[in-house]
Amino acid sequence: MSPTSPTAPPKPASYWPLLLAATAMLLITMGIRQSQGLLVKPIGRSTGLGIAEISFALAIGQFIWGAVQPLFGALADQRGPGRVLVFGGLLLVAGMALTPFVSSQWGLTVTLGVLGAAGAGAGSFSVLIGATAQRIPAEKRSMAAGVINAGGSMGQFLFAPLVQAVIAAAGWMAAMWTLAVAALATLPLAWPLRRRRERATAVAANAAADGIGLREQVRIALHNPSYWMLHVGFFTCGFHIAFLVTHLPGEIALCGLSDNVSAMALGLIGLFNVAGSLAAGWLGQRWRMKYLLAGMYASRAALIAIYLLSPPTPLTFYLFAAGLGVTWLATVPPTAGLVGKLFGPRYLGTLFGLTLLSHQIGGFFGAWLGGLAMAKFGDYTWMWYADIVLALLAAAANLPIREARPVAPGLAAAKA
Repeated sequence: MSPTSPTAPPKPASYWPLLLAATAMLLITMGIRQSQGLLVKPIGRSTGLGIAEISFALAIGQFIWGAVQPLFGALADQRGPGRVLVFGGLLLVAGMALTPFVSSQWGLTVTLGVLGAAGAGAGSFSVLIGATAQRIPAEKRSMAAGVINAGGSMGQFLFAPLVQAVIAAAGWMAAMWTLAVAALATLPLAWPLRRRRERATAVAANAAADGIGLREQVRIALHNPSYWMLHVGFFTCGFHIAFLVTHLPGEIALCGLSDNVSAMALGLIGLFNVAGSLAAGWLGQRWRMKYLLAGMYASRAALIAIYLLSPPTPLTFYLFAAGLGVTWLATVPPTAGLVGKLFGPRYLGTLFGLTLLSHQIGGFFGAWLGGLAMAKFGDYTWMWYADIVLALLAAAANLPIREARPVAPGLAAAKA
């Protein structure tokens, strides 16, 4: 395992501009991604495509978003995050802007499934958390990951009602162009996140001092059973989130409720995950993160079971969304934190990116199988049952992870 960077940690004030820029960028990229389920019905009405065809394009997007994370993470680890983030921003703009000009399944696959998803992946967790972890003291990394993650959740809260309002007022094409304009804001945010020349020299020196390269570190990680347990849990997380973000509006429509209920539910998930992400980051500094993850996954199984037994009213969906929101993306800070604990921050962008690939393989199946279930059975019942089983398996998978007891932040500061 590689040790943490031997360089002195930065002064507290110096990393706040970096942290805020990463938070703002994730707010935009995740807000765009997590509101796309609201577009499924309007695109279907406009193009004549079925739910299974649109779901396949979005499922490809789930996979691509995960597949590019270790690639962009490795590039950011080796060359610095600045250029990666700008390139990703341009891809995201192109994907959103071109979607209204296509009307086939394969056209949507290229724009939403490849361009947009790859662009959002470049400006997402692996690059952003990896870029900040190398410049933040070890005892602050879990909380920093929680702050960045909360930005993504706030993006969902802000973008879902905005997208629904634009769809209602001007149609889904105008909503896509609105998202393209919003994506332009990621370009200037890449500037504070660039790796300065002196920092790049220090990182290279630390890598030489560690005596370990990227390929060797990946090999070590892939032989670590705890790392694979993180992958198992994150696969389930991706399945769960992609299914809901893609098909929750359809589930609500099956119950005879309006599109506004869908937008409100997605927004509530994002709002409550702001608190959940911050809490997960704070608790990760004090408790073993594997127990936090096990508790989150088990709570999802319980929430889905309660939802299935409840009447399909707007209040039920609002409460369900709020409960889900607490853990929605709150799994990210402890998962990234565990990767950092196991292997150090040097190649966190790559190693956490690989766990995100597993997350999005699950996401592919969650989005795609949801569409197939709807087309074949006319509802999502079997998907809910599968979600419960997978959530319980994920909770169990995290318990055997070998994690050292956390050192209290105050004690860590005293030893520094």
